[in-house]
Amino acid sequence: MYYLGIDLGGTNIAIGLVNEEGEIVERGNAPTGRERSATLILKDMADLALEVMAKAGVGFDQITSVGVGSPGAPDVENGVIIYNNNLGFRNVPVRAELQKYLPLPVYVDNDANCAALAEGLLGAAGGVRHSVTITLGTGIGGGVIIDHKIYSGFNNAGSELGHMVIEASGKLCSCGRRGCWEAYASARGLVEMAREAAAQAPASLLYTMVDGDLSKITAKTPFDAAKQGDAVGAAVVDKYLDYLAVGVVNIINILQPEVIVIGGGVSKEGENLLVPLKEKVARECYGQEGIPTAELRLALLGNDAGIVGAALLGFPPEKRALVSLFGPGRK
Repeated sequence: MYYLGIDLGGTNIAIGLVNEEGEIVERGNAPTGRERSATLILKDMADLALEVMAKAGVGFDQITSVGVGSPGAPDVENGVIIYNNNLGFRNVPVRAELQKYLPLPVYVDNDANCAALAEGLLGAAGGVRHSVTITLGTGIGGGVIIDHKIYSGFNNAGSELGHMVIEASGKLCSCGRRGCWEAYASARGLVEMAREAAAQAPASLLYTMVDGDLSKITAKTPFDAAKQGDAVGAAVVDKYLDYLAVGVVNIINILQPEVIVIGGGVSKEGENLLVPLKEKVARECYGQEGIPTAELRLALLGNDAGIVGAALLGFPPEKRALVSLFGPGRK
C-alpha cells in the first residue's frame, strides 16, 4: 500500500507517493499561485496527485490515505486550515475539498509538524521516541514528537518554538512581541547582526566580501568570513550561536527530548555550526551530573521532510513505531 504526501508551500506544491517504508517512489510539483482562491489551489493539488498516481501506475485501491502539510494553524480533527497568513487561508476545508477528487481519508497538519514527524521517524532522529526538530530559515519553525506522535497542544497551535522570549523587551519580532528567539536566531536575525557589524567595521572582510553592499550579506556570509580568519565575522557567528544555544537549552530543560534535529538553510554550515553549538549547549543544560541529555544532530531529509511527514500522518501508531526502526538515526 501507498500514501500520498502533499507539502503545500507559499510558492510551490510538492507531492510524493510514499511506500510503507517511508520512501518516495514517485513525485510531482507545481507552482502554488497563492494569489488565487483556496478552491483553485486545492483543485491543483488534487490534479497533481492524480498525475503522480498515473505516472506510478497506482490506483485508489492501492492508496491508504492523503496527508497535507500546510503553513498555519490547522484543525486536525476536521481537516481544516483555520489560519494561514502566507496563502490568505481562513477556515479552508482542505479535507472536504480534496475528497471531491480523491476518495480517500485525508489528514491535515502544520508543515513544520510534518517535517518534525519525518525527521523524528525516518530522518536524523529515526529510532528514538522523543525528538524536537527546529528549522533555521527566515523564521524558526519547530515541531515536537512525543512517543512517535506530534505534540501541538489542545488547540493544534503549539510548538511555536521560535516565539519563546529569550531577551525581555528585546528586538521586535514579526509576531508583534519583543525578544523572541526567532528575532535573534533565525537566518534573518543572523543577517541583520552581520549587516550591523559590517557597517561598523568597513575594514573587515565581512564588509569587503560584499564590496560594501550590505544588502548582499546572507546567512552564509559571516560563516565564510570567519572561516577566512575575519575577527568581525567570527564575532557575529559566535554571538549568533550564543542566541541559538539559549533557545536550544530552553527546549532541552523543558522537554528533555532524546534528540534535537537542526534543519533549515543555516544548518547547511554543518559541523561549523554544530560543533560550537554543542559546546555552548553543554555548558548551560540543567542537571548535567550523571543525567543523559539531548543529542544535537543535523537534519537528513532536506526538502523531502515535508512530503514524507505529510504521508506519515496516515500511518497508524504501531506502523510509525515500526517504520522509525529503519531511520538512519536509529540506536
